[in-house]
Amino acid sequence: MRTIAEFEAAARQRLDPVHYDYFAGGAQDEITLAENETAFRKLKLLPRVLRGSDKRDLSTELLGSQASMPILIAPTAFHRLAHADGELATARAAARAGTIMIVSMASTTAIEDVAAAAREVAPDPALWFQLYLQPDLEFTEAVVRRAEGAGVKAFVVTVDSPVLGRRERDDRNDFHDLPPGFAVENLRDIGENRSGGNASHVRDIVMSAGLNWEHIAWLRSKTKLPVLIKGVLHPEDARLAVHHGVAGIVVSNHGGRQLDTVPATIDVLPEIAAAVGGAMPVLLDGGIRRGTDVVKALALGADAVGVGRPVVWGLAAGGREGVSQVLELLREDFDQALAQCGGRRPADLTPDQVRR
Repeated sequence: MRTIAEFEAAARQRLDPVHYDYFAGGAQDEITLAENETAFRKLKLLPRVLRGSDKRDLSTELLGSQASMPILIAPTAFHRLAHADGELATARAAARAGTIMIVSMASTTAIEDVAAAAREVAPDPALWFQLYLQPDLEFTEAVVRRAEGAGVKAFVVTVDSPVLGRRERDDRNDFHDLPPGFAVENLRDIGENRSGGNASHVRDIVMSAGLNWEHIAWLRSKTKLPVLIKGVLHPEDARLAVHHGVAGIVVSNHGGRQLDTVPATIDVLPEIAAAVGGAMPVLLDGGIRRGTDVVKALALGADAVGVGRPVVWGLAAGGREGVSQVLELLREDFDQALAQCGGRRPADLTPDQVRR
């Protein structure tokens, strides 16, 4: 398979249709879901020539984490619905690729086990941990300590979910709970047996409409690790992130799964990058399917991009090897596009190389 679309087609054949809809679907009419991809197609690349880019270096450093390319694994829930090895397979593939995996709080494998799987491949894997800050701050702090103990290198707080978006595919399928034998293991109360405890002891993720900047300050007071916020679409929120001292932001609309009709992430990226002014790393997710998409995002101000659904399609299609193939496909595609645009390094890309 040579395209992400081919991996999705293979995944769709293997997945339970209800689970495929869960991964593929978005909020309400799925307008934003579609726009995330089509917005990239509306952008044209203007390459530079005669710049001698025969030896390219794709590597990047983000908040102390080294990555072999500016393509990260975005946090996505419930990997064991896609493949029996779930997040273990994804972590091994990420470690093999030498890139950062942002582990979802809603992982169906405990963070300790995800980290152990990654260390089977690389001695010091780059794992970050995505958090929904829970109203029970004592429990949230316990999850933070577990993640720190597992060796994660940063926390990524999802801030675009004061309430859960309405996903009508899931409503039609009556898919609102994990099947028997599956659990959100990072929400198991401390002291329970991760490998075989009763799922009734696993808490539900609680969305908090009261989340505010004081909660981010609270988390920063509880950990020495970098804290990023994920779900920024408004430039004023980007300026506030700088003011409040967070370590980085992720320009994200939750893959079109929260508030429908918000803009595609690539469309708001330039204004957000300008608002940040280089004060912190800016990441982007949503709609990345080609190496040219990565080039466009980096040229318009992102330091790196995250991919979510493509990783799930690779996982469903072929487990660890499928995820590895997806990551290498994107790496090769990006490397080729970078060369054709006259770049040696990701930082060589500039806004004047993208036209509408």
